[in-house]
Amino acid sequence: MEISTTATFDRLFKNLPKTIQKKAIKKTEFFKNNPFHPFLKIEKLHPKRHQVWSFRVDISYRIIFKFIGTNHAELRFIGHHNQIYNYDIFK
Repeated sequence: MEISTTATFDRLFKNLPKTIQKKAIKKTEFFKNNPFHPFLKIEKLHPKRHQVWSFRVDISYRIIFKFIGTNHAELRFIGHHNQIYNYDIFK
């Protein structure tokens, strides 16, 4: 799986605690190799027609992404799971 990131994702990632950054890197590598492994707890976000998904970094943090092609995902947001609902993921 090819991975790209948005400027928003990059900015948010840099502001995370180092421990969360390390976990995010590890989970992203796992995602690249097996994007639908149950370990990631991937879920499609509402409204489903926007085709936006999330996977867990840990119990509190999530990465929001969108499939751009059959073998490409764009990471759009990273943060606490409560923040997902305050972010305009459909831009």
